[in-house]
Amino acid sequence: MKNFCMLLLSIFFFSCQQKEIKKNPVPVSDSVSVIEKENIEKNKQIGDTIVLNFKNEKGLYVAEGSLDSIHPRVYLKFKNEDSGEINAKILPSTGKGNIRFNQIIFPDQSSDGPFGMDLKINLTQKGNHILVIGHSQMADNPFWGKFNVELEQKKQ
Repeated sequence: MKNFCMLLLSIFFFSCQQKEIKKNPVPVSDSVSVIEKENIEKNKQIGDTIVLNFKNEKGLYVAEGSLDSIHPRVYLKFKNEDSGEINAKILPSTGKGNIRFNQIIFPDQSSDGPFGMDLKINLTQKGNHILVIGHSQMADNPFWGKFNVELEQKKQ
């Protein structure tokens, strides 16, 4: 019986030992910055915001976003360095839908809107601008789903 107890105890101790696994840990700050750089370069939606930093080969800011019950509005943030005109379009994935540019917020916190699916406006202020995209509350059937946005800046 003594031998049997000793055998059980030794099996118990050996089975409880954990092996040390050696990994090359990636610093958290490095992995987060890589993910942020990828998202910025592709103009991706993070939460309810799309930061437009990357132009495509045609010189347009292009981004894909989505509206759902959690994010009924999407905020496009872009920086305007020079006075000029912007042309923007919303292209819903379904072809048509109750979606529009609700508002533009200027650097001095003044705003203008609402607009339609196309926007053409002169910008006289330099700085960060915000375009608010959502559905028209005056119409039925709010838009839920994916859409693409194209924004072109023209200097004067």
